[in-house]
Amino acid sequence: MMTEAAQSFSFSRRAVLLGFGQGAVGLALAGRMAWLSVAENEHYTTLSESNRVNMTLVPPRRGWIVDRHGAPIANNRTDFRVDIIPDRLEDKDRVLALLRDILRLPPEEMERLNADLAHAAGFQPVQVAENLDWERFAAVSVRLPELPGVAPTRGFSRSYPAAAAVAHLTGYVGAASADQYKQTHDQLMVTPGFKLGKDGLEKTLEKTLRGVAGQKRVEVTARGKLVAELATRPDQPGQNTRLTIDAGLQEYAARRLGTNSGSVVVIDCLTGEMLAMVSMPAYDPNAFSDGISHLEWKMLSDNDHVPLMNKVLQGLYPPGSTVKPMNALALLEAGVDPRQRINCTGAMRLGTGVFHCHKKRGHGPLDMKNAVMQSCDIYFYEMVRRLGYDRIAPIARTVGLGQKFDLPFGSQRYGTMPDPAWKLRKYKADWTVADSLNASIGQGYVLSNPLQLAVMAARLASGKHLEPSILASQIHHNAAPLPYDAAHLALVRDAMYGVVNQGGTGGAARMLIPGVSIAAKTGTAQVRRISMAERGSGVLKNASLPFKLRDHALFVCFAPADNPRYAASVVLEHGGHTVRNLDSPLIGRDIMTWLFDRDRAIASLAEAEPTWGGDIRTRMAAESAAYRAANAPKPAAVQTELGAPAPTDAPAVRAAAAADAAAAEALANSAAAGNTVAESGSTEHDLE
Repeated sequence: MMTEAAQSFSFSRRAVLLGFGQGAVGLALAGRMAWLSVAENEHYTTLSESNRVNMTLVPPRRGWIVDRHGAPIANNRTDFRVDIIPDRLEDKDRVLALLRDILRLPPEEMERLNADLAHAAGFQPVQVAENLDWERFAAVSVRLPELPGVAPTRGFSRSYPAAAAVAHLTGYVGAASADQYKQTHDQLMVTPGFKLGKDGLEKTLEKTLRGVAGQKRVEVTARGKLVAELATRPDQPGQNTRLTIDAGLQEYAARRLGTNSGSVVVIDCLTGEMLAMVSMPAYDPNAFSDGISHLEWKMLSDNDHVPLMNKVLQGLYPPGSTVKPMNALALLEAGVDPRQRINCTGAMRLGTGVFHCHKKRGHGPLDMKNAVMQSCDIYFYEMVRRLGYDRIAPIARTVGLGQKFDLPFGSQRYGTMPDPAWKLRKYKADWTVADSLNASIGQGYVLSNPLQLAVMAARLASGKHLEPSILASQIHHNAAPLPYDAAHLALVRDAMYGVVNQGGTGGAARMLIPGVSIAAKTGTAQVRRISMAERGSGVLKNASLPFKLRDHALFVCFAPADNPRYAASVVLEHGGHTVRNLDSPLIGRDIMTWLFDRDRAIASLAEAEPTWGGDIRTRMAAESAAYRAANAPKPAAVQTELGAPAPTDAPAVRAAAAADAAAAEALANSAAAGNTVAESGSTEHDLE
């Protein structure tokens, strides 16, 4: 029998247990409510806010790239644009039809848009139109509820005022690729209107130039209709970057190269600042930033002048006779008397082979200065045969050949300054006298890029170990003097003065400015072997050869000759000295003239440019029209090229570089007696 006391105790125990249970549940609920209202407050506030407010990133304005005087090389222009986000697109045909009518898009643009949408990643914005006027942009904006997936953007787009003249200097900007987004998952990468550096300075200075994105907030209804614009966070523009480049000189040099495939580098002899770095032909970075078509990419890739290559840093060439002043310095440092004469008969026998001078009948007895002035091969053959190339190579490296320079560019090739140890490492073969003779005239295994040649000219002119710089914030001041006798450097400079002003091979470069003279050295570099049979019957002129078999034309110089301030190199791929006003000496003369008398230089260009088919833009437009007409592009050719690599890393550039390297190596290795580059001789006579 359960007593009343026992029943009371049992009830009390259950009540206590139930009370504890209720208390625990109450505490849990209170704790959860506290967690949601305090710890998770920001998260749920954001979710709640997102039902009412749309927030989008605002691409930051890129910092400008300006020249030494503050003139813009790359700046920003106001841009009204419309994009489509494929993932958000509904009823594609209806939306595209509306856009066609609102924006008045022509059939070819609709064809391009459909092709781009078919190949784009779902999250990747597809450009509908940019650089819109306000009326068309506003017409799209007010009809957004009818256009799901359409993203109108007010912002800034990149502009390059000098266009192709600065392409290989600045590079260009473009939309982020799908791979770049997948690597970072940065929402800015897929924000309509955002572009990042793809090549050149735009790429290497990306962190400095990009800036910080802003945020735009708008209140919307449940259907997405705009109610009001809310407070926004402005973007923080990127930092401006000042270069040592002179924009006026850069554009002039690009125009003065005319129809050549070539490059120009100009250096300040006091500081090593690069005043111009030009590679032509080139692409228009404005067009690349907007997005080029398959057809345009193929046109650039097929061009045998390789406009996608930065020839200043990626082009490697035998320097030819431009090394002879440097060779003269090495001979002087080795103790050679500059008054000693070598008799040039036009040929020199080595074993069973014969090494020719470019002057078939010979120059007769020549001392060092006249050997440089007349570019006599026999003088340098004989001197280097006596001393060995080991006495030349170290000085060549000291003046810049084969040297690496600290510059903000990702794609550089540094060439070769060979010596016996190098050949043994690379080919497991001994250095020969024939190798020395080839190298003594800048052929054989010797390869350099145009920047190295400009540095060589600047160091010989200044007597200082100048380091080239292109960022105004990283100029290398107080360069150390070269470790060579000042009197020897003076002799070399005097010989280069004679090349132009005392009857040497560069007389065409004589400046017409009173009180200013130029010192220089011409050069011609062969790219093919000339057989003994061809020599016997008459060496073919460059004008009768295919483009790729013509000689390279080179020119290094400095001015004023008596107090050097500027130095330059001009390298024309397969230039061949075929057209006088497109030849390297006259180009070098006019570029130096611009630095001292701009009006005279501009007048000279104005006289010649019409004979080349007009200015750069006119010629590029004509070439594009001719290519389209010849290739009858298929509809797919209008599609935007999304998978193109940076121009300097394009397959066409790699193929051209590999072909040039293979040709140079084959020519250098044909060193059996009677079958050498030097046996063919140089072609300096084309300059006389």
